[in-house]
Amino acid sequence: MTKIHQFAKQSVDKSTEIAELSAVGFYDDSWRKTTLLRQLLYHALPEYHSSSSKNMWLDEHLATPSTSILTFITDKQALTKTIFYTIASQLLGYDTELTDNAYDGQQVFKSVGLETTDVSDIYHAWYLLLNTHTKNGLLFIDELASHGYFKTTNQRIYFNGKSMATYDTTHLVQETVWVETSVDSDLDGQLDLIQVDIQRPDTTEKLPVLFTASPYYQGMMLKENDAKIHHVNVPLVRKVPKQVARDAVTYQVDKTVNRPFAREIRGVASVATKTFTTLSGHAWDLNNYFLSRGFAVAYASGIGTRHSDGMQDTGSPDQVESMKNVVEWLAGNRVAFTDRTSQIAIKADWSNHKIAMTGRSYLGTLATAVAATGVAGLETVIAEAAISDWYQYYRDNGLVIAPGGFPGEDMDVLAELVYSRMKDPADWTRTQKQWQQFQTKTKNLQDRENGNYNIFWDARNYLNRSHHIKTDIVLVHGLNDWNVKPRQVYRLWQALRGNGYNNKLILHQGQHININNNRSLDFADQMNLWLVTKLLGQPSQVSTQLPNVIWQDNTQSQSWHGFNEWGTTTNTRTYHLAAGQLVKHATNGEVSFTDQLSHELFEQSAKYFSRWRDKTLRQSSDLSKTQQHFKTPKLVDDQFIDGEVTLTLRVKSSQNIGLISAMLVDYGADDYLKSQPTNQGVKIDRGVNFAQVDLQEFEMEKANYKLITLGHINLQNRTNAWQTDDLKAEQYVTVNITLQPTLYHLRVGHQLGLIVYATDFEMTIRGNQGLVYTIDLAHSLLTLPTQNNTQLLR
Repeated sequence: MTKIHQFAKQSVDKSTEIAELSAVGFYDDSWRKTTLLRQLLYHALPEYHSSSSKNMWLDEHLATPSTSILTFITDKQALTKTIFYTIASQLLGYDTELTDNAYDGQQVFKSVGLETTDVSDIYHAWYLLLNTHTKNGLLFIDELASHGYFKTTNQRIYFNGKSMATYDTTHLVQETVWVETSVDSDLDGQLDLIQVDIQRPDTTEKLPVLFTASPYYQGMMLKENDAKIHHVNVPLVRKVPKQVARDAVTYQVDKTVNRPFAREIRGVASVATKTFTTLSGHAWDLNNYFLSRGFAVAYASGIGTRHSDGMQDTGSPDQVESMKNVVEWLAGNRVAFTDRTSQIAIKADWSNHKIAMTGRSYLGTLATAVAATGVAGLETVIAEAAISDWYQYYRDNGLVIAPGGFPGEDMDVLAELVYSRMKDPADWTRTQKQWQQFQTKTKNLQDRENGNYNIFWDARNYLNRSHHIKTDIVLVHGLNDWNVKPRQVYRLWQALRGNGYNNKLILHQGQHININNNRSLDFADQMNLWLVTKLLGQPSQVSTQLPNVIWQDNTQSQSWHGFNEWGTTTNTRTYHLAAGQLVKHATNGEVSFTDQLSHELFEQSAKYFSRWRDKTLRQSSDLSKTQQHFKTPKLVDDQFIDGEVTLTLRVKSSQNIGLISAMLVDYGADDYLKSQPTNQGVKIDRGVNFAQVDLQEFEMEKANYKLITLGHINLQNRTNAWQTDDLKAEQYVTVNITLQPTLYHLRVGHQLGLIVYATDFEMTIRGNQGLVYTIDLAHSLLTLPTQNNTQLLR
């Protein structure tokens, strides 16, 4: 059964309803009350161009189980709530649901989770209907627009606080400029120029701008990237113990560096001298949605990418500054040129100087980083699956850690992937030697041997500058994203708490994915309402209407809840470790595991690390000597884990080195949500036959277990990530491992499981060194932050 959640539907007064209905052609004083329903239905059939063809549709659909809509209207029968919503169900595409509910439209709306109202005021009922989601993933009024209801006049129309798809996407202005940055990353004595591509409707209206900073945009060097991947089948090495103060690893801007002077402006142009016909394959779906709604879109890859100057330096202050400079030009506060040599300046005179940054992963990361500069003109950010601290992406607690699915990747590898200047032979010839020297420097600074937090990583930790964020932010993240792990959004959310701005968080159950095209959540509508308010200054209830936190329920499909907060509970539930068990009271004893597999099994686990993880979760016997598994009895009540789980271990290693990994698991034969959504066989239109994307939904599957969260630590980093502690062979130490944060519903009858091991074949290095670890059970415990669902609900 389809379920729809509409958080962005606003309640407005009667006069506003009438004014907006009139603006979109669904109100006319001359329409007689007796024929009003016919007039509304005629207007709702934009693909039928005569009364006869419209009547054909009406005659093919039902008002009651035995009466067509045409007959019902012709006979002027009394309109009831059931009949109105039976007709509405067919307009919205819920035909299967209507059949399943014996042609009772009210029951269909109830089962789908949609709002109904009294129909004595048919205009009010119709207004709500236009603001209701169809089965095909769009608001009804947006689906009408995609079928050509609105003439693409490039004139803005607002409806229920949202901008309608009235802008022509078949004749977009598509132009290129070069922004002069304030950095000289290639040290050639000139400020770096970076290419910016702009798409915008052809209108004289000053447009709000969505800017996506994407190092991928100019293309990726896949072969070179693969050749750069680091070997991970290497031993864990002992680090020299060293006391280190936080100040010693704090990045400070070098104010002694002399930057080149800005270029002389030799002329001014009002029209760009370079245009393009198509984007380079990295157009952002959410941006496409807003192009047809009267927003301009800008893309830049930044320094060290094709058609731009400079060296590619992943997450660095220079990279962030270059993207900040694009915002400044869009806001009217910086110079751009029509090309790289003529020094003819051009302004963004089509911009209303209000900018939002959008994007997922690296794109969302740079949006977060630019927001942390406090740049003027950036009115909001929509950051999905974004990194807030690069150390937490490629390192963790003194360990070299890979993002899920990418063993051996690191800062230099990612830089190689996007150093797209290689694509232009002459440019590559000029820059090859310098690039290789630059990459050698990056490799040394990132320090895969040590794994500790240092100044290099501190410069790329945007949490340090989160207090400079002076705008409302929307954060979106998957609780099953083991690429950009949930700690990235959790720590940023914590840092933003109480900063005086209206920040919103959406937590879905997916991996490293988009939710722009999800059926059961009105994400695009929410962002429409959000951006119309933030960039166009339209009054709305968006700051209070949208919950602070929207969470996707992990126990059932198509279920989203509004919460006040995430991770603020002071309630805890503690389990002690016993042999094979998680129990209420401490017990004496020791358990051990080794960190060595046979050569054949090691090679299999390294090559097929996803299989290794699955075998670990199901307690495969061939891995049993390398892991310890602990389980609770079957739960007698539901539990909500809300925040960061802490595992306290008293543990010793057989050598003077060691690492510990841990997984928290939900065990129980049940239905679990898949972490990848499924295409629904429907394309969503982003305008009128424009940039269509697959409609998707998370579906359930039968399984016996589900990974909840995980964590890793180097035993020599028990104090923090920058200090190296001593570790002696066969000497117990106490370590606290904070697992990745979660918001998870554990169901009654399930068992909570804990797996403690060392080498994580997907994420850590793989030494296969024969270490033996021993856990002192009496002094080891698991602490869960817990809530009940009524405490969480908004």
